Amino acid sequence: MIPLRDENPSRRFPFVNYLLIAANVAVFFYQWTTMAGDPNAILQFALIPAEVTRGFDLGDARSILTSMFMHAGLAHIGGNMLYLWIFGDNIEDAMGHGPYLIFYLIGGIVASTVHVLSSPASMVPTVGASGAIGAVLGAYLVLYPRSRILTLLFLGYFIRMVMVPAVYLLGFWILMQVFSGLMSLGGPDVGGVAFWAHIGGFAAGAVLAGLFAPRHNERIGE
Repeated sequence: MIPLRDENPSRRFPFVNYLLIAANVAVFFYQWTTMAGDPNAILQFALIPAEVTRGFDLGDARSILTSMFMHAGLAHIGGNMLYLWIFGDNIEDAMGHGPYLIFYLIGGIVASTVHVLSSPASMVPTVGASGAIGAVLGAYLVLYPRSRILTLLFLGYFIRMVMVPAVYLLGFWILMQVFSGLMSLGGPDVGGVAFWAHIGGFAAGAVLAGLFAPRHNERIGE
């Protein structure tokens, strides 16, 4: 299932969400034009769990933040930015601009922490905004469970576009992450995907939604 858009209008212009998308794209462009020929430079800014558990320092703190804006390829950043584009504007609308930015960064930090705890000896560099976006998805499930999402659904050889309630789409998403995360325990990340970062971010977003949007009232189709 690939979400395409939601039927959930925002009341205010989501400029922080657009800035986050622009920052991710800009870092990706810099990464693949300037740093592509220097693997050591990429390693310097990626999150490496074994480096964190060996002795946490300011360099590790920096890598947690910088890794949130780096991506492994076009498909990686394309999928992440699609999800952020669809779901981030409504979370910013519910929380406000400044709180949304803080929420996003906290979600990414929690996701990175859970990933490190799940693979403390891993030397595999980790990059991507997936953990922070997972927090956005967790908050969206809590705040807008009835919102309908236009979704590209693959049924064998047949492809259909259907409207799916957010509670089903995002519920299926997190169940897939948990299943894949459990399958990856005790071994390397499956396909290079940090599933526990997704799970940690999603859980953080679901918990923090009530704190960052305490006066939220769901508005669908207005």
